[in-house]
Amino acid sequence: MVSKKIVLATAFLFGTLATVKAQQKDFHDWAKTPPMGWNSWDCFGPTVVESEVKANADYMSKNLKAFGWEYVIVDIRWYVGNDKAHGYNETNPDYVLDEYGRFQPAVNRFPSAAGGKGFKPLADYIHKKGLKFGIHIMRGIPVEAVKRNLPIMGSKATAKDIYSTELQCQWLRDMYTVVAGRDGAQEYYNSLFKLYASWGVDFIKVDDLSRPYHTAEVEMIRKAIALTGRKIVLSTSPGETPIASASHVQGHANMWRTVDDFWDNWPMLKDHFEVFERWNKYRAAGAWPDGDMLPLGKIGIRAERGNPRMSAFTKDEQYTLMTLWTIFRSPLMFGGDLPSNDAFTLSLLNNPEVIHVLNSSSNNKQLFRNEYGICWVADDPKTGDKYVALFNPGDADQPIEIAVNLNDLGFSGSCKVRDLWSKTDKGTAKGNFTASINKHGAGLYRISAIK
Repeated sequence: MVSKKIVLATAFLFGTLATVKAQQKDFHDWAKTPPMGWNSWDCFGPTVVESEVKANADYMSKNLKAFGWEYVIVDIRWYVGNDKAHGYNETNPDYVLDEYGRFQPAVNRFPSAAGGKGFKPLADYIHKKGLKFGIHIMRGIPVEAVKRNLPIMGSKATAKDIYSTELQCQWLRDMYTVVAGRDGAQEYYNSLFKLYASWGVDFIKVDDLSRPYHTAEVEMIRKAIALTGRKIVLSTSPGETPIASASHVQGHANMWRTVDDFWDNWPMLKDHFEVFERWNKYRAAGAWPDGDMLPLGKIGIRAERGNPRMSAFTKDEQYTLMTLWTIFRSPLMFGGDLPSNDAFTLSLLNNPEVIHVLNSSSNNKQLFRNEYGICWVADDPKTGDKYVALFNPGDADQPIEIAVNLNDLGFSGSCKVRDLWSKTDKGTAKGNFTASINKHGAGLYRISAIK
C-alpha cells in the first residue's frame, strides 16, 4: 500500500517540475515590450545609496510611470560597504555575506537592510509606488565564500566543491566560476534566486555572463529563476554577446547586451548603427537585444567614467540616441540621476507617440544606409501606417536633405506626415518624403495613407 505521504510528495514533485517547465517556456511573456527603467550605474557607479535609489523611484513614479517606465535597478557591488568612484575598491573591500555565501546589501549604504532584511524593505517601498525593483549581480560564487568554505543551502556541498578559477572575470575579481554538473552547483544558484525572490526582486542583471558567453551558467540561472515561481526578468551583460550564441540567449534571457559599456561620446553612438543592423533579426517579443543604458541627463556623479556632468551628447545626438533605440526596439534603461533632469531630458522620456513606436511597432529594419544618410522603417500593425526614422551621421555642419521613396513603403498615393518628436503634422507628401536633418541628428515620423 502506498502511503499518503509518498503520494503527496510525488504530487508536489511533479507539480514543481510542471511549474518550472511552464515558466521556462513562457518567461518571455514577462517582458512583452522592451523593459523601461532607471539604472544607478551611469551616475553612481558602485556607490549608490538607498536615499538616491528612493529619490529616483519617487521621480519615476511622479513623472514617468504613466508613460511605461517601471524598473528601478541597483547596479553593481551593493554588497561592498567601502567602494569608490572611478573604478572599484579591490584592495580592501568590505564584503557583506550571509552564512550560505550569498552577498547582502551593505547596511551603511542601505540602512533598511539592517537585521537581515536584505533588499525587501527597499523593494516594498518601490512596489508601493507601482514600480518594479531590480538588482545587478556578478556571475559565479564569491571568492570570499570559497575562502571561508561556506555551505551551500539545500546541499551537502560547500563553496570549495563547486568553484573553478578558470574564466574568472578579468575586470572585477569578486567571483569564481560555478562549475555546472558538480553537486551543489545548481543548488547554489537556486539559493541565490530564492533569496532574491524573497526580497521581491523583479529584474536581475547578471554581469560577466555574455562576453564570453557562459552557456552552462546561463542555463543554471534560467532554471533557478523558474524554481522561485516569481516573474524575474533576466538581463545578461556585458557585450557584445557572441552572435554564435544568439539563439541560445534568445531562448534563455529577456534581454542581452549588444555592446560593451556605452558612454556619452559620438563614436560609440555611431557604432550602434552597424551593431543594431547586425542584431536586428534576433529580436523577438520578450527577447530583446540591448544597446545598453542611456547616458543622458546628469551622469558621472560618482561613476566609473568621467566627472559630474550633464550628458556630453548634443541635443541632436540625444535625439539620434532615443530615435535609434526606439526604432530598433532596444530596452530603455536611463542612466542619469532622474531628479536632476532638465526639461529637455524629460521631453526625451515622456513622449507618448515615440514610446508607442517602441512598444507597438513591427517589421523594424534598416531601409538604406548611404552617403545621404540612414533610414530605418517599421509598421504600425493596427493602422497600416509606417514609421520612418531618418539619421544624419555625417560631420558637416549644415543639415542634409534625406529622401525616402514612399513607393518603397507601399504608398502609391498621397500621405500625411506627422513629426513624432515635435508632435506636429507636417502636411502631405507623394512619391517622396524628404526631411532636413541636422548634423548627428535624427527625425522620427508617422506616414499615413490619405484614403
